[in-house]
Amino acid sequence: MKHVPAIVLSLCLAAPVAAQEQESERGFSLMEEGVRLFLEGIMREMEPALDDLREFSEEVEPGLRRFVEEMGPALGELLDKVDDFTAYHPPEMLPNGDIIIRRKTPLERKLDERQPGDEIEL
Repeated sequence: MKHVPAIVLSLCLAAPVAAQEQESERGFSLMEEGVRLFLEGIMREMEPALDDLREFSEEVEPGLRRFVEEMGPALGELLDKVDDFTAYHPPEMLPNGDIIIRRKTPLERKLDERQPGDEIEL
């Protein structure tokens, strides 16, 4: 009877070691298995959205390809002429359909360059 506590203690200490050996034999710990199951669940949930995205990209591709073929040279010329886009306001469409891009004044550029928290001189 004196040895019963020692035997119980040795069994308690051996149990975690046996569990660790069992984990390594399977190749995954419980955490790794949980993460794997979680990611598989996300992929199953995302599959319809990814299918929709694939279909959308197949529908849009011919139009985008045509746009690049037709507008590519014009955009290249624009990039050659404009060296700093921060010097311009966003494009505006006029009532007659014309699109203009206004150059910023030196004061507007200075206001754009200031950092958040800078004081404004009045």
